[in-house]
Amino acid sequence: MIRTTLVATTALGLGLAAASAQEFTLRIQNHQSPESLSGKNIAQWVDDVETMSGGRVDIEMFYSSAIVKSAETFDAAISGIVDGDFTNASYLTGKDPAFQFVSDVMGGYETPWQFYAWLYEGGGMELTQALYEEYGMYLLGWQIPGPESLNASVPLTGPEDLKDWKFRSPPGMETMIFETLGASPIVIDFTEVFTSLETGIIDGADVSNVSTNRSMGIYDLVKHTTYPGFHSMPADHFSINLNVWNGLPEDIQRIMEVAAQKNSFRTTLDYSVDIQNAVNELQGEVTFHDWSEEDRATFREGARQAWSEFATTEQAKALVDKHLEFMNEIGLVTTGAQ
Repeated sequence: MIRTTLVATTALGLGLAAASAQEFTLRIQNHQSPESLSGKNIAQWVDDVETMSGGRVDIEMFYSSAIVKSAETFDAAISGIVDGDFTNASYLTGKDPAFQFVSDVMGGYETPWQFYAWLYEGGGMELTQALYEEYGMYLLGWQIPGPESLNASVPLTGPEDLKDWKFRSPPGMETMIFETLGASPIVIDFTEVFTSLETGIIDGADVSNVSTNRSMGIYDLVKHTTYPGFHSMPADHFSINLNVWNGLPEDIQRIMEVAAQKNSFRTTLDYSVDIQNAVNELQGEVTFHDWSEEDRATFREGARQAWSEFATTEQAKALVDKHLEFMNEIGLVTTGAQ
């Protein structure tokens, strides 16, 4: 839904026509609130693009999924209802399970920087871009807040404590991973988490990172959490309708990509500080469980079994192989792990 306007001006007093310039208006939806750290950095991305383009680009950003439901944003961008989708590829696993492995390689990477490195240095962008282009979309980049933490009413000191642990899990691959490790994940709607914890239906919940969990009041109900997190690290994607993208001049494309990388890294930095501040403030109130390298490797091995089961298409298998290849390169899995 790109709109182009040709603007011509005349140099007063000289009678000379100035060079024409184009203006591009883009409508983009995200699922963040404008008050969140992610939402504030998205607003900064908008300002960066508009400023660096000298006003040639105008972006209408719609927060909190104001136009269509979050899970419908990608299709809305494909069909032209909006021009871009700044939500999460996990909504798209029904199209192809490959999207799981560009949104959250659960149990895989330990830091956002490793995940970014796979995308930009480990061959991930080429495979991921090909997947998006199959659906008429272009991937600008990611926004990774950081590792999430498991929250529990009982200690979670290592994989052995997962046995028979009843907790709220989102649907999909996560339930497969935790079942492999002996836990009892229960898919519960987000709105029912608090009641389920209060009544003892569950012993814990997978919600978000420490700072977000704290702001939501999770630690008013449970006093144990894993930190630093290791089981989940969602990457929200910045994606644009491919025809719209191809209709933009190269300098505008470059501006948008550079601004997206700035957004990505600043979001991760902002959350790392925010999460650490929350941890500092919760000391003495919440017990933090930092799993050993060996325990994380045990979890990763269980996760790898679920990856193989979940990767039922050629695109998904190719992405899993590329992740394992890079994880081997940086020492997260051993040679021959594939």
